Amino acid sequence: MPRSAWLFPALAVVFFLVATGVGWDFSRSMAGLAYAVIVLVILFGTVFAAVHHAELIAVRVGEPYGTLVLTLAVTVIEVAVIATLMLGEKEVPTLARDTVFAVVMIVCNGLVGICIMSGGFRYREQDIQATGASVYLSVLIVLATITLVLPNYTLTIPGPFYSVAQLAFVGFATIILYGVFLYTQTIRHRDYFTDEDDDEDAPSVSDRMLWTSVALLLLALVGVVLLAKKFSVVIDAAAAEIGAPPAFAGIVVALLILLPESVAAVGAARRDQLQRSINLALGSSLATIGLTIPAVSVAAIVLDKQLVLGLSSREMVLLTMTILISMMTLGTGRTNILFGLVHVVVFAVFLFTAFVP
Repeated sequence: MPRSAWLFPALAVVFFLVATGVGWDFSRSMAGLAYAVIVLVILFGTVFAAVHHAELIAVRVGEPYGTLVLTLAVTVIEVAVIATLMLGEKEVPTLARDTVFAVVMIVCNGLVGICIMSGGFRYREQDIQATGASVYLSVLIVLATITLVLPNYTLTIPGPFYSVAQLAFVGFATIILYGVFLYTQTIRHRDYFTDEDDDEDAPSVSDRMLWTSVALLLLALVGVVLLAKKFSVVIDAAAAEIGAPPAFAGIVVALLILLPESVAAVGAARRDQLQRSINLALGSSLATIGLTIPAVSVAAIVLDKQLVLGLSSREMVLLTMTILISMMTLGTGRTNILFGLVHVVVFAVFLFTAFVP
């Protein structure tokens, strides 16, 4: 086990306790700059450590449980960061919407596109389970529509908001649909999401290593939750300094959380395991909506906070285009570099229009 796998989770907890104890926080000074650098380094290292341990557990439990463990670990981190930033002293009612939308764009366009392109350059064409992709996309279409589009068209409260009753109903419907999807993926029709070659050359994981990884994964998750509050101050200062758009915080959070998982997905595609890459990518999108929206909805209702969910017209166009090209890319069960390039171009459009709307 690499030293960083246990060092960064421990550093995250220790740094939080020390910084809180001495009152060290971000400021526009050399000490504040050092603070920001340390927070970012430890936070990145802790996120990578969490994913490392999730991958070891995934190897032991096998597919499709393996990618599910990794996806849920990353989603727990994401929910913690969003809830901490959104419900902190400085309210950011659009953060959940911006982050969820950014995750869908990054995963379904950027990550899927890069995985397909990297695998296509090496193997010309790669195969995936078309039936499994259809299951992913059908659930994603419903979840994305009722959480990010429908709030703009409800009448009880003018959009882009849900009333308390509507928010509770949508949160409940979302978690039920995601739960049934997990049952389908892991028990009922697990063959839709597996490939015969997924576990080739997988390292062996002993019982001792397994339980060590479980403990360190929990510690890493706690560390990320604790540092999320510290990280929010750095994001706010950076956004103000560069004059970033309101969605900047959501994009930064999404990129931070998805970075290690993206590395795992691209690596799988380069090993000709595109099915595992698609499981990681589309699974992240579903978990982000299926778990993040209910979690922040409950928090918003209990704490009487405002939660903005409806997307703008420009963003709804991008979401619709993403879903359509995903259906065409994955519907045949065979991919090539052109499909990947199409997704990457859409991702580039998303980033460009976010800063130049």
